[in-house]
Amino acid sequence: MLVWLFCVSLVTAKAQSNATNGMPRLVKTGQSTQLLVDNKPFFVLGGELGNSTASNTAYMQLFWPKLKAMNLNTVIAPVYWELMEPTEGKFDFTLVDDLLRDARKNQMKLVLLWFGAWKNSMSCYAPAWVKTDLKRFPRVEDDKGVPQEIMTPFEPRNLEADRKAFVQLMQHLKEVDGKQHTVVTVQVENEIGMLPTARSYDARANAAFKQPVPAQLLTYLQRERKTLKPEFAAIWQRQGAKTKGTWEEVFGKSLATDEMFMAWYFATYTNAVAAAGKAAYPLPMYVNAALNRPGVVPGKYPSAGPLPHLMDIWLAGAPDIDILAPDFYNPNFEHWCDLYTRGGNPLFIPEHRFEDGVAAKAFFAFGNYNCLSFSPFAIEGSDTLKGAPISKAYELLQQVSFLLGKHQPQNQVRGFLVEKDSAARTATLGDYRFTAKHEYTLGWSLGAKKAEWTPGGGLIIAVAPDEFYVVGTGIVLTCEPTAKGKRAGYVSVDEGHFEGEKWIDGRRMNGDQDHQGRHVRVPGDEYSIQRVKLYTY
Repeated sequence: MLVWLFCVSLVTAKAQSNATNGMPRLVKTGQSTQLLVDNKPFFVLGGELGNSTASNTAYMQLFWPKLKAMNLNTVIAPVYWELMEPTEGKFDFTLVDDLLRDARKNQMKLVLLWFGAWKNSMSCYAPAWVKTDLKRFPRVEDDKGVPQEIMTPFEPRNLEADRKAFVQLMQHLKEVDGKQHTVVTVQVENEIGMLPTARSYDARANAAFKQPVPAQLLTYLQRERKTLKPEFAAIWQRQGAKTKGTWEEVFGKSLATDEMFMAWYFATYTNAVAAAGKAAYPLPMYVNAALNRPGVVPGKYPSAGPLPHLMDIWLAGAPDIDILAPDFYNPNFEHWCDLYTRGGNPLFIPEHRFEDGVAAKAFFAFGNYNCLSFSPFAIEGSDTLKGAPISKAYELLQQVSFLLGKHQPQNQVRGFLVEKDSAARTATLGDYRFTAKHEYTLGWSLGAKKAEWTPGGGLIIAVAPDEFYVVGTGIVLTCEPTAKGKRAGYVSVDEGHFEGEKWIDGRRMNGDQDHQGRHVRVPGDEYSIQRVKLYTY
């Protein structure tokens, strides 16, 4: 009992210390998880750099003015193990320090990506002294015994080398950024996954596969039986929900079992890296996933990463990882967001394909999912026209971020994503029910006859029972009271902007702009904030 109380007091003291110095941390507030930086909610309006851009400071200098002009508040940038530890035990933090200096100069934050043992499955960022010593740092093997350029998670020396380097990075960040908090989160590895088979067949892996399923996982399954993700629970239950046995005895003989086995060892390896890093400097940490595609079997996609059907494996095996994050290069944005927010997992989007509609998706993510981060990939490579929508969206989101921070925990924010073929979307806020459609559904809209419609998106923030802020692009909103027999009317609709936390009125959006009091509208080629005051009659 005394030992337990001592441990609790240490954890409490550490949490209080982090709050006192404003260190970045995740806090569960009401119905949302918030990222606090300097004790204030912070939303990552980010862009992830192309993989090689940050490997040379002179080259990176070309892009800082552009990133600032695009209204980013955060740059997501890799840290390369091969360049940070080119010789074993000798560390060079020049690139990290240059990123810190330039981010501060441009009033931006950083999310750092540890390109350590794995990047997009492969071990391509391991230093040469690791790559060339296969006896000491062995690889996974496919079912034919062919080694792959993927460090096996079953070899303790692989873990030890990776972990030592990551700890050095976190210790350095504590020394040079422990007070300024330029780095707000860290990604551990990058898109972990097994290819070209669902699991490794190296000698260590084969031996582990014949062993009983680890007690840590079985205990989790029993404790969380009622909340297991259904696709994972179904596999376990088909075998009788066994609580002991080998992997094939507990889960059956299948590619799914092979993938779950591999996921467990990827997860526990990654957790060991993260836990050691947090012991040095406890920043929030996440792992990201390359999403699988329907109909593709394990081994044909990067398998065993923190995917939706494997979330329980990762939650059980990697408790020191704070967030499981999706990388979006697949369609069906809402579907994947729904999967990744199950069980209270915060939505953190470190990568999204830079395509038409990213601005609308950003509004939707922050409005509908209490999103912590949105970030198009290869942000520096965008041309001016392509980058303009996300720049405009970020400008508005930055203005209303103080409102999001205040009203998200009270469940007073909603989001919409509307496309050409999507049905009307509805959401209730307080005493009103809002319906959103694409603005081009209005027959007189200038874009209504276009063959392709860029998605529209927006969010609504309730700041009072009858007062709301609508933020977005390409949407038309109508509303009705939830009370039967009542109708809603518009006292006023004003376009405007925030200077700090002060609202500045612009146009009064009446007449044709709100269809004589019938709706709130943001045209498809515009981005705006509108303050809406309602009444009932």
